[in-house]
Amino acid sequence: MVTGGAGFIGSHLVDRLLEEGHQVVCYDNLDDWYSGKWRNIERNSENPEFEVQEKSILDFDALRTGLEDVDVVFHEAAQPGIPISVKNPLKTFSTNVNGTLNVLLASLDAGVKKVVYASSSSVYGNGVPRPTGEDCETGPISPYGISKLITEGVCNALGEMRGLRIVILRYFTVFGPRQRPDMAIRKFADLMSSGKPARIFGDGEQTRDFTYVSDVVDANILAMKSTSADGEILNIGYGNSVSVNEVVTKLRKHFPDAPGPAYGEIHKEDVDHTLSDNSKARRLLGWEPKVSFDDGLKAFVDWYLLGGHQP
Repeated sequence: MVTGGAGFIGSHLVDRLLEEGHQVVCYDNLDDWYSGKWRNIERNSENPEFEVQEKSILDFDALRTGLEDVDVVFHEAAQPGIPISVKNPLKTFSTNVNGTLNVLLASLDAGVKKVVYASSSSVYGNGVPRPTGEDCETGPISPYGISKLITEGVCNALGEMRGLRIVILRYFTVFGPRQRPDMAIRKFADLMSSGKPARIFGDGEQTRDFTYVSDVVDANILAMKSTSADGEILNIGYGNSVSVNEVVTKLRKHFPDAPGPAYGEIHKEDVDHTLSDNSKARRLLGWEPKVSFDDGLKAFVDWYLLGGHQP
């Protein structure tokens, strides 16, 4: 089962699992928070090994029923996004904390063998060493980051107390085709393709460790197959930082008619910099990121210009 399987990362994971010959349940409430989710998975609708359950992770009974005969759960479902977590923290905490607890308890009850949980580099906050290792002190500065840190604790507690095999993957700024419309690269592309300036909050010198979606999928598949990472927290990041200004400069090469960026007030809930130390994932999973930022950005733009962003 892939919870959130119609979303950005989840749908790519569904594709890969089906390609590898697995039976896959896509469990997704198809929340209308943003459009286009069905388009992410419709290519698989005729595959007899694929099933969609349009349900919420807040519905324990539906989860428990859906998990019958499921061996592995990839828990991607969440209320993502830092701005929405500031605007509506109740929804963020309800979905991310209560929903994750439901997934774990239902998995235990159903006899699921392993859960691979999607966490976030947002748990680190500011003031950590760069590159940042998993043993660094956490200090999230947004409701979203706090919700992810709480759910990591829930995962660890249930793993230890109830013997559920769990791997926690901390994603660093995932990007690529099917990217959500609230994410920076997609927002910049939407504006620039319309001849409007990309809007940057702050001076644009903030940096992010952009990680291409297929590399994140690789990490999930390896976490499923490996036993060496059970009970562990692993950073999943490319290991290189790119500034926001650099992102916009590179995008303007693909949208040459767009004007220069417009700058606004910085969002205090956004961290200044992220850079992963991914050595633990390399060591325990044999994982290695393969797609550079430039190659990943080109793949995103190709998808975008072909109309992939349309509902």
